[in-house]
Amino acid sequence: MNELHLETSPYLLQHANNPIHWKAWNANTLELAKNQNKLIIISIGYSACHWCHVMEHESFEDNEVAATMNTHFISIKIDREERPDIDAVYMKAVQIMTGHGGWPMNVVTLPDGRPIWGGTYFRKNDWINSLERLQEIYTEQPKTILDYAEKLYEGLQSLSIISKNDSENDFNFEILDSLVSKWQKSFDWDFGGMARAPKFMMPTNYEFLLRFGYQTKNQTLLDFVNLTLTKMAYGGLFDTVDGGFSRYSVDLKWHVPHFEKMLYDNGQLVSIYANAYKLSGNKLYKEVIEKTLHFVEKEWLTIEGSFYSAFDADSLNADNQLEEGAFYVWTKPELQRLLQEDFDLFSVVFNVNAFGFWEHENYVLIQNQSLEEIAKQENISLETLTLKKKYWEQILYTEREKRSKPRLDDKCLTSWNAIMLKGYVEAYKALGKPNYLDIALRNADYIIKNCWNPEGNLKHSYKNGTRGGAEQSIAKATINGFLEDYAHVIQAFISLYEVTFDENWLQNAKQLTDYTFDNFYDEKAQFFSFTSHQDDPLITNHFEVEDNVIPASNSVMAEALFKLSIYFENSYYEKICRQMVQNIVPTVDYPSAFSNWLNVLLHFSEHNKELAICGIKALEYLEKLNKNYLPNMIIAGNVSVSKLPFLENRFSDEETLFYLCQNKTCDIPTYDFKKIIKEITAKI
Repeated sequence: MNELHLETSPYLLQHANNPIHWKAWNANTLELAKNQNKLIIISIGYSACHWCHVMEHESFEDNEVAATMNTHFISIKIDREERPDIDAVYMKAVQIMTGHGGWPMNVVTLPDGRPIWGGTYFRKNDWINSLERLQEIYTEQPKTILDYAEKLYEGLQSLSIISKNDSENDFNFEILDSLVSKWQKSFDWDFGGMARAPKFMMPTNYEFLLRFGYQTKNQTLLDFVNLTLTKMAYGGLFDTVDGGFSRYSVDLKWHVPHFEKMLYDNGQLVSIYANAYKLSGNKLYKEVIEKTLHFVEKEWLTIEGSFYSAFDADSLNADNQLEEGAFYVWTKPELQRLLQEDFDLFSVVFNVNAFGFWEHENYVLIQNQSLEEIAKQENISLETLTLKKKYWEQILYTEREKRSKPRLDDKCLTSWNAIMLKGYVEAYKALGKPNYLDIALRNADYIIKNCWNPEGNLKHSYKNGTRGGAEQSIAKATINGFLEDYAHVIQAFISLYEVTFDENWLQNAKQLTDYTFDNFYDEKAQFFSFTSHQDDPLITNHFEVEDNVIPASNSVMAEALFKLSIYFENSYYEKICRQMVQNIVPTVDYPSAFSNWLNVLLHFSEHNKELAICGIKALEYLEKLNKNYLPNMIIAGNVSVSKLPFLENRFSDEETLFYLCQNKTCDIPTYDFKKIIKEITAKI
């Protein structure tokens, strides 16, 4: 009766042996609920979610709970990463009903899918009592529930309406100063990030603040971004032993993480650290990039060139029980045994003291001082301390590899793969390592071959089961792509063009963009719907416009449209991008929730420029340019005759020329690279 064994999602398969009669979300299940006139339980989570596992163990593995759920309800289990569309709609409902959201998310709906009750984590008795009471009301007072469902449905419908701004006026850039001024009041000047816990990294926020600080010469903002990136890199949010970031920290100092590692976080963080490194030359940022990408390549990169999704928060402890963080934490006796005479110095660096203590005799490694400061205090050379730190980390890595690793979510999500692809490209720009570009190109080839159908649509999820040369029988792409898949793949393909000047990547990006206009764009709303017009509709339409831990798919589309409008001299792309930004910016109250939109707004400022590099040495100059932090510059180029509208009739086989342009007007071309660099930086 539990049908989840038929699924490919690791999260759904984790629940395949529950006594609950779980079903997947599909037309047959929804029709069954209507035919039997049963309320539906929609339970949503993901494989790396600690509290999802807790509720499974306490409730969904329990026969008493199963009796209640199986008798009266149709129960549907959903992997939120596979179906972000369903998750978004019912998350809105839970937030309306309770004022907050999170996972696991559990919603009870009418047979037609309209929600009537919900929340996040429930203890066993609370869960049973709530379900029994809902069933009682539905049986004895159905009108009460139907009336509430209708009011909640109307509320959900109203949330999908976005205000329009038909003004033809130029953008008001002064709003950025007022928004940033308001935003600064929430800055944590002790540890970086926002002054609240739990503490999410929100890389899009720091991409905007870095750019805005750079373009306005606001040293305060640049210092704040540097503080935040430094404190995050000190651990324990960042795994200094093997690289990679956890999803968030439960405290203010980025110390104790919620230990799951997610692909999308690490892809975006590599990008922001790469950009910050280009601006600052901070060696710590380089270390973070290299360690993170080494981790990703070692643990998540498949033979086909795709990336797996996540590592679980939980792993087996010494007693063979699943425990959050068991893989990552250390006891003092362990560290003393491993480090011996170096233990005291190690304790100073990584705070084996009250600052680094977590719970139950466990320490989470975290720095609170730079190596330069510690070397001076301890009267040793920086070179010696740096070498010791690497040596200690290797000792701990070797020991930790003996432990049971966190569970792997081995599905490959198209949007998250594209985010990681872009991270590799940005790292290649900053550090120039050919291997980074090779991996990015392999991943792009994987997306084209396995996720992009001949009919023109992308698939959202791919499961191949390939790891370390071992093959499983599952190998298929499932679920029609969402806007996030198109937006991030388009952005990733543009980024590949930015380092290769291979125009095929721009043509691929344009082809996918035109597909999104045909299948996602809503002329009435003036935004792109999250789900394709080809898919069965949910209870309400969803337009993703708020930037979160991943930027909103509409803001990513807007950024891509702006760049493509220049490359292809496409006025329609520019018009739609401008309209989207005009609709959003006047509504912004909390800039942290719209930071990528604000970044797109900056594209329209007087600081934004375009540069064409045309000639046989174009790629040599491109590599030099890409090592600079130039967020306000869109770069194109060719090493042979090009038909790309922006480059047409600009190639010379005698010399390499630079065309610096702004607002559709270009300066007289020059062959002097030093001069063009000077002009670019002088006009910031």
